[in-house]
Amino acid sequence: MARPRTFDEERALDAAMHAFWENGYEATSTQDLCAATGLGRSSIYNTFSSKHDLFRRALARYMETMNARQLDILEDVERSGLERVRALLALIVEGEFEHRKDGHSIGCLTVNTTVELAARDPEAAAMLERDLAARLTMLQTAIRSGQRAGDITAERGADMLARYVNAVIGGMRVAAQGGADRATLEGIAETALDALLPR
Repeated sequence: MARPRTFDEERALDAAMHAFWENGYEATSTQDLCAATGLGRSSIYNTFSSKHDLFRRALARYMETMNARQLDILEDVERSGLERVRALLALIVEGEFEHRKDGHSIGCLTVNTTVELAARDPEAAAMLERDLAARLTMLQTAIRSGQRAGDITAERGADMLARYVNAVIGGMRVAAQGGADRATLEGIAETALDALLPR
C-alpha cells in the first residue's frame, strides 16, 4: 500500500519553479531544491523521479500560469486590439519588478530556458516551441482585431507583428535582467506600440 504523502506537492512544485527561475537549470543543485521545497532528497526523487522531471513540470507550471494571465488580457473583447497589446506590455513591465534580486529582474523562465537549454535539451525545446506557438496565436488574435478596427497597421501581417511583439517582450525581459529601470522598459513598450500604429 502506498504511503500517503505528507507534503503539499503543488507547493513544492511552486517552490522548485522559483528556484529554477532564479538560478537556471544547471545552477540549481539538488540541495538548492531541498532548501527551496523543504523536502529531503529522497522525497524529491520519489515524487519527481529526477531533477529534469521536476524541471519539466516546473516549466510547464510556469507556462500555464503566465499564459493564463496573458490570455485574460489578449482575449478581452471590451478592449481594442491595440489596447490589449498595450495592457500586455504593461503586464510585462510590472512582472519584471515583482521578481527582483539585487536590483535586477530574474527575467522569464521561458526566455531563460530558451537561452540555456533549447539547443541541447530536445524535451525542453519541444515545450518551448509549443508555448511560443500558443503565445503567438494569442497575439495574432488581438492584432487581427486591431487591424480590422483600423488601430493597428495592416501593412504587415498579423503573424509577423505577433512575432515582433513577442521579440520585444523577450528583449524587455533580458534588459530588465541587465538592470534596466522602469522608465526604460516603459519607453521600449511605447516605441513598440508606436510601430504598430497605422501610418
